Amino acid sequence: MELLTTNNVWMMICTALVFFMHTGFAFLEIGLTRQKNTINILFKNIFIITVGLLLYYIAGFNLMYPGFAEGSAGIIDFAGFGITPPENGMTPEYADGGYTWWTDFLFQGMFAATAATIVSGAVAERMKIGPFMIFTVIYVGLVYPIAGSWKWGGGFLDQMGFYDFAGSTLVHSVGGWAALVAVWLLGARIGKFKDGKPQAIPGHNIPLATAGVLILWLGWFGFNGGSVLSADPELTSLTLVTTCLAAAAGGVVAAFVSLLKYKNLDLTMFLNGILGGLVGITAGADVMTPESAILIGAIAGALIVFAVAFVDAIKLDDPVGAIAVHLICGVWGTLAVGIFSTNPEHTFLIQLTGVACYAAFCLVSAFLIIFTLKKTVGIRVSEREELEGLDAHEHGMDAYPDFRLNEH
Repeated sequence: MELLTTNNVWMMICTALVFFMHTGFAFLEIGLTRQKNTINILFKNIFIITVGLLLYYIAGFNLMYPGFAEGSAGIIDFAGFGITPPENGMTPEYADGGYTWWTDFLFQGMFAATAATIVSGAVAERMKIGPFMIFTVIYVGLVYPIAGSWKWGGGFLDQMGFYDFAGSTLVHSVGGWAALVAVWLLGARIGKFKDGKPQAIPGHNIPLATAGVLILWLGWFGFNGGSVLSADPELTSLTLVTTCLAAAAGGVVAAFVSLLKYKNLDLTMFLNGILGGLVGITAGADVMTPESAILIGAIAGALIVFAVAFVDAIKLDDPVGAIAVHLICGVWGTLAVGIFSTNPEHTFLIQLTGVACYAAFCLVSAFLIIFTLKKTVGIRVSEREELEGLDAHEHGMDAYPDFRLNEH
């Protein structure tokens, strides 16, 4: 019972750290966008975590962990509404004595909300709040838990041998694929492309964005550290080491490659490089050597610079770099398990199969949801609302009433 208590306390600490990541996402998103849309972004972030938790309680948890019957196809099942702990939910028999049923629910619930937060940043500054809220309810309530059940719920990809330790694919690219579809259907912000060339639209508070990235890095101690699902000393420590080394390598390489490509020391690229390294290592943080972690992070950092440029080149407008960070690096990190894992059972082909399955499911799901919203209620604010700011028109508030700037 002492071991259960120790493990359970560690898992609750990790749950708190993952919860704190929502502060990091909020700071990063408002920092990299304009002052006139600050309230809008904060509202979306608060909506995601509050409604996400409620949805995960109502149906998400039991959709994600339905207890697939033997012989089941392992694609979709449902264990019922609400959460009722099993008889051994508070004993060492549950989850191999790692933690209790209630802690399990809360830890997984924090992950569920993260997928929609990724989309929030990508659609910033021009998406109507109502349709975004509808999208969040469907994506977090249905799409994410079903996708999660394929691996973490013991579904068909888990049976196949697909591996995703803490969510490079299950969380980050599930959000990233939806972000890609949303950005494409929404179109670019006014002024983003002039004569076909991308124009910089600077964020209003880079210090806040920097704080957001450091908070996210801290939160990753819970994101990856908690995914050990116990307080196992060796595995937890290794996981945190590989996580931090990948983050550091991602940041340094992104800054260096950006310097070579653009001839300046770009802080935002440095920050996104750190996040890219974190996303990249998340799929295999527990099965990597420190050297492999550095290499995975370094490649993720380089990918960030070229992915941001590529997203601009194909005329997609992603204000915070969410597609480059969460989708591209999420896919890379998942495939990296098949290359660098210390477990010989992890193969590149199976990892690629998993990536393809998630891509197909998330692209189709996100398209059906957002396209339907576009054709019915509309997803984009008017030109006037966009120019004057979503804060004033969607919320009737100003984030900084004493420092109002004339922004267009």
